[in-house]
Amino acid sequence: MISVSGLTVRYGKKTLFEDVTIKFKQGSRYGLIGANGSGKSTFLKILAGMEQASSGNVSIDKGMRLGYLKQDHYEYENQTIMNAVLMGHTELWELAQERDRLYSLPEMTEAEGIKVSEIEEKYADLGGYESESNAGGLLEGLGIPSNLHNELMSAITGGFKLRVLLAQVLFQKPEILLLDEPTNHLDIKTINWLENFLINYNGVLIVISHDRHFINSIATDIADLDYNVIRVYPGNYDDYMEASTMAREQQINENKRVKEKISGLQDFVNRFSANASKAKQATSRQKLIEKLKSSQIEIKPSSRVSPYIRFKVGKPLGKDVIEAKNISKSYGDLKVFEDVTLSIAKGEKVAIIGTNGVGKTTLLKCLLKSLEPDSGTVEWGMTVAASVFPQDHKEGIGEDKPTLVDWLYQYAPPDTDKTVIRGLLGRMLFSGDMALKSTSVLSGGEKSRLIISRMIMAEDNVIALDEPTNHLDLESIESLNYALSIYEGTVIFVSHDREFVSSLATRIIEVTPEKISDFNGTYDEYLSREGSDFFKRLSGGAVLNKG
Repeated sequence: MISVSGLTVRYGKKTLFEDVTIKFKQGSRYGLIGANGSGKSTFLKILAGMEQASSGNVSIDKGMRLGYLKQDHYEYENQTIMNAVLMGHTELWELAQERDRLYSLPEMTEAEGIKVSEIEEKYADLGGYESESNAGGLLEGLGIPSNLHNELMSAITGGFKLRVLLAQVLFQKPEILLLDEPTNHLDIKTINWLENFLINYNGVLIVISHDRHFINSIATDIADLDYNVIRVYPGNYDDYMEASTMAREQQINENKRVKEKISGLQDFVNRFSANASKAKQATSRQKLIEKLKSSQIEIKPSSRVSPYIRFKVGKPLGKDVIEAKNISKSYGDLKVFEDVTLSIAKGEKVAIIGTNGVGKTTLLKCLLKSLEPDSGTVEWGMTVAASVFPQDHKEGIGEDKPTLVDWLYQYAPPDTDKTVIRGLLGRMLFSGDMALKSTSVLSGGEKSRLIISRMIMAEDNVIALDEPTNHLDLESIESLNYALSIYEGTVIFVSHDREFVSSLATRIIEVTPEKISDFNGTYDEYLSREGSDFFKRLSGGAVLNKG
């Protein structure tokens, strides 16, 4: 279906990948993984013909249609949502435009009549008569209700624009489907729908995602971009982790065995090379040493580096942490929640879940007292001190453009030496001159790690996070996940990452348009109690832009 041969990409002295040769097979779904900056998105863009490699070539079987998820959310602002989806199938869209033009003529010539007849036949062959129904089904599956399908793209929020673009790619029914972080801005329900859709997809799928549950659910193979090469492992992400770890351990053990053998042979050579009676044996062993050295496997350093994240509690918590009594919040006529009472205690790890736009962030901000409820009260325990990871990085970092060192230094305790700041930044993968970069040039993942650095330094006893995994790579997510799991304070977090929620939460608060459900138990226990109804619930979140 699609293959690459000898593909190499270099930017100056930096090599992203070199001499990559792979054939991607029909019916296989590949999870493309690798550290941030390793070249995953670049690789997809080269496959899509949007960028050129330094050398090598990409081959696609003749007649195969390729779909690529665009990242420009604002390309179709003046189109209706329905038309934006229909435009994904270029040939069908152009036929429809010409068909409409011909039918709008006051009178048709004989030639135009023949042409419209030919168009009708081709339009039918391409599924034109079912196109709006099929597009509508995709949009509804992605959480955009039918009453909005004729709204302009400019009327919907950024996260929902991405959903329309995803529907656009899926609508064209490509034989080759390339998706770069399709689950960003999707809620748990919609991710579940997308998983089921992709599991039934029969072409070639190559998808980049940092959602471990998503990759585990859909992948038949893992394409691992590391050591400047791409290796394909059969199975999902968990299978890959086991196989790659085992392969690396085998390489290390084999090299250790060879090294020990070389050491024994070298001792003999050193002792007897000057001994005439054993010189021949020493020479033979020296040749064997050279042969063994050349057989050793070079174990390259991985591009994957995990930040070292540990949260300490500076001041112990009392038993009661946050007490919300009869709180309500509305935005104009939109009632977000009403008469909610919650009590959060020491050591709890509380996940706030629900579909997009239902008020998860609003509830979290009310609990953190950064947003006033319309009625009711929120009280904190006497010793509570909270660190916050906001969904919007601008809230966490600000508009100024200091260096990373200076930005973090402003939050340090008095008399803190800057070498301490540099050490903390180093553990968060900002070593050397990277610590002198401006905060304005950081990527999304780097901004996330910088905000976490401040939280580590604060040593607060409550940690609140709003979608912390959105921009982090798998290694950083796993480090954060583990650090929070052993943290002795209270954690309150909003997340659509099901692995993150499942492995961390001891309590689930689900926000729906009708009510807020409070469940004392794990995510898996909650799903077991709710059954299939959990994923059947209608999304009632805000899709349209406010104002």
